[in-house]
Amino acid sequence: MFIAKVIGNVVATQKNAKFRGMKLLLVQPYISREGKLQISGSSVVAVDSVGAGIGECVLFTQGSSARLTPATKDAPVDAVIVGIVDALEVEGRLLEKP
Repeated sequence: MFIAKVIGNVVATQKNAKFRGMKLLLVQPYISREGKLQISGSSVVAVDSVGAGIGECVLFTQGSSARLTPATKDAPVDAVIVGIVDALEVEGRLLEKP
């Protein structure tokens, strides 16, 4: 699993039938540097399975694991949001989400 920030919505009027009813979000993964989270330069399109919104910190998974949620079973999915992060703690101290 990875931690990321939701930075946008993806609208696709033409898509595979298995994506009907699925909300697609653009997420930007965090990387850890010097005990702080920083936004990486890359972004990923992920299916939202938890009702996340723009600006939220989320957990997402990629690869074959992304097809194991009830919402994405048997769909051609490579990334899915599986949680909304409330807080991050490392070595007893809370990290700020950028």
